[in-house]
Amino acid sequence: RQVAGGSTSIPSLWMPMRQAGAVAREMLVSAAALRWEVDASQVETRDSLVVHPATGRTLSYRELASAAAQLPVPDPDDVPLQSPDQWTLIGKRITGVDNRPLVTGAPLFGIDKQLPDMVHATYVKCPAAGGRVKSANLEAVKQQPGVIDAFVIEGTGEPTELLDGVAIIARDTWCAFKAREVLEVEWDESDAASDSWQAAQQRARELADGNGPEEIIDKGDVEDALDEAATRVEGFYQYAFVSHAQLEPQNTTGWFHDGTLELWAPTQTPQSALEMVARVFELDPANVIIHQMRAGGGFGRRLMNDYVVEAAAIAMRVDGPVKMTWKREDDMAHDFYRAGGFHALRGGLDEDGRVTVWDNHFISFTHDGEEPVRGGGHRGDVDPGPFIRNYRITQTLLPWQVPTGYWRAPGSNVIAFAHQCFLQELSAAAGRDHLEFMLELMGEPRWLDEGSRWALHTGRAAGVIRKAAEEAGWGRDLPDGHGLGLAFFFSHAGHVAEVAEVSVGAGKRVDVHRVTVAADVGPIVNLSGAENQVKGSVIDGLSAMLGQRVTFEAGRAQELNFHQYPLLRIPRAPEVDVHFIQSDFPPTGLGEPALPPLAPAVANAIFAATGERVRRMPLTAAGFS
Repeated sequence: RQVAGGSTSIPSLWMPMRQAGAVAREMLVSAAALRWEVDASQVETRDSLVVHPATGRTLSYRELASAAAQLPVPDPDDVPLQSPDQWTLIGKRITGVDNRPLVTGAPLFGIDKQLPDMVHATYVKCPAAGGRVKSANLEAVKQQPGVIDAFVIEGTGEPTELLDGVAIIARDTWCAFKAREVLEVEWDESDAASDSWQAAQQRARELADGNGPEEIIDKGDVEDALDEAATRVEGFYQYAFVSHAQLEPQNTTGWFHDGTLELWAPTQTPQSALEMVARVFELDPANVIIHQMRAGGGFGRRLMNDYVVEAAAIAMRVDGPVKMTWKREDDMAHDFYRAGGFHALRGGLDEDGRVTVWDNHFISFTHDGEEPVRGGGHRGDVDPGPFIRNYRITQTLLPWQVPTGYWRAPGSNVIAFAHQCFLQELSAAAGRDHLEFMLELMGEPRWLDEGSRWALHTGRAAGVIRKAAEEAGWGRDLPDGHGLGLAFFFSHAGHVAEVAEVSVGAGKRVDVHRVTVAADVGPIVNLSGAENQVKGSVIDGLSAMLGQRVTFEAGRAQELNFHQYPLLRIPRAPEVDVHFIQSDFPPTGLGEPALPPLAPAVANAIFAATGERVRRMPLTAAGFS
């Protein structure tokens, strides 16, 4: 599949890429052996050269490529792969080929695309998703400086495809944006979103005391175990909706000519974009061309291709190429948001301070009354479920119309916060050291699902927990107002533990000084890229945790730009110390696994520093700054 998402590139392509390299190497060796008239077993490769050690002769891969391409292609399963002790690139720091263009501002991104005689467009939709255009003052818009045309586009009614809106075509983006200021649209909102975050919070609170109508998992006897527990703990956790907030707003350049629709799009799913455009506009897929552009941030938002379809709809009505660009406010108002949610948790301990029971009433949202919204579900087998004898998760789904989607480490990014914080509540109630408590919970090294590449291994989990604690100096003396917090989570086949060192000062200001990360994701392919992914995950997770939320009233997002939705700035960024356990297990990706443990590690550190529990995200919603 042509898709970038879910940290899937490494696990899905690790073996095919190694086999492709091995096959190419064998063909180059064969080509050199034929040219030198020697046996292929006498030929070696190193540093992009084929070498004949006996005579010292060398040929570069470039010199041999054409000849090698004419040879029969070996069966990949018959070609031996290098063993780890032979690797010369895997695991090393390899710089990015685009580093210099990126830091010097070269035009690499979708929003940079230029074509001869190109015009510019913007697309205005109802502030409440699903609203339809009843009327618009198009003639007044057409009279604005630089405006070429303005027209209504009738959508399909599907937020992932094309919603009703007004397209404004102008000589440049500025003129298109300025013309919006005089646009007046009468919207039909009879089928539009009308959700209220305030009402959802109130309803969740009302439901928290009971169990949900749907059981996700129920093992043991939770009610009896709660009654028999020596110590009981309860906590109500909640987290808000958040935006992807990528720095490059949505954009696509389109050109419909000679029966062909060409699109230049910064999408994570070009194959899906092509198929969707062809279907919506009843085009032969062979007549749709997607040029994939570098995206200025995605994090799951550009898995959806609504903006590509919008650009296609505009291009079909414009003579010549046209670039469609969203405003920042469009990006915030029409996101596919990470879903908010609630966890009403109850747990119990025996007289020795061991967890005996866990009960979670999970409250999320649904679009159709049956399934959770995208990214808003809960799997019953997430930790600590497998380690607790009496374990139950019930679910209530509240009706919700605003579109949601996948945000970095979907599901895990918020479930880790509730579960790992509540686990620390239990260890604190037991009066036990949290490191010891977590290691005991893992038990003996074992696979939880033998044979599955996506299964948690308790030995690997314990290994990263110990490593993060050791590197962070767990248990050391700290200044007043400082605390260490520990969390672990298994996400996207990655075992990751993190320790956050936090201080809480005047005005309940939270400063995260250092985050120590230990990860076991199998062999590291590129150490430079791996470290960057982990550090980026920590920064992204902390940015969201500190102050990011999108609230809704009457189906409208209330936070529409960065003055209302603050991104983490450099002065508040922590030092991030990354450690990899280079295991021999099949590798997984690193775009997501390091994000989920960040929030609970910070929250647990705040408790260690102040004795105050954090059960709400963002921290500003819990009274911190």
